[in-house]
Amino acid sequence: MDANVADPITVQLNGRAHRLAANTTVDGLLARLNTNPFMVVVELDGDILERDQHARTVLRDGAEIEIVHFVGGGQA
Repeated sequence: MDANVADPITVQLNGRAHRLAANTTVDGLLARLNTNPFMVVVELDGDILERDQHARTVLRDGAEIEIVHFVGGGQA
């Protein structure tokens, strides 16, 4: 294996294991999931991330991530 390529990591995403490239950011994960970052809240290891933290927050092996989607609706 190339010494310049880091091994993939495994994170828990909404309770399920997902393998990601090393150095994946929260923004990168949301893009991979085709998820609009303005329509979700991201919790990382029990802490809610502010949207401005998504681009600079690199996921680590074993991270626990919860992504909660906003759902429209209400009473008519």
